[in-house]
Amino acid sequence: MPGNWWLINRAYFIFMIRELTSVFIAIYLVLLLILINRIAAGPDAYRAYLAFLATPVMRAFHIVALAAALFHSITWFTLAPKGLAVRLGERRIPDAVIIGSNFAAWIVVSVLLAWIIL
Repeated sequence: MPGNWWLINRAYFIFMIRELTSVFIAIYLVLLLILINRIAAGPDAYRAYLAFLATPVMRAFHIVALAAALFHSITWFTLAPKGLAVRLGERRIPDAVIIGSNFAAWIVVSVLLAWIIL
């Protein structure tokens, strides 16, 4: 296959971009693990790491990582009915119901977390 096979079809392109977003999420998780390590290392190490995270490059990275996480989540939720065939008796639940329930659960969890944090 040619190296640009994923550029030919829009569905393949979206799939590859969604997979690429995983890289940003993985980097973010590494930064989070480093943060936990810096907290354990003491107040000076924690403050130094917070100063590092406040740099313009890291702020830009966090914006890109947030956009990647949102894109990944939205595309994943819209794909859920293709991988999850929910049946109620003999009848299959419509795709829109599965997608809607995923987004509703996402909103509920987000509001709950915002309420706890703030």
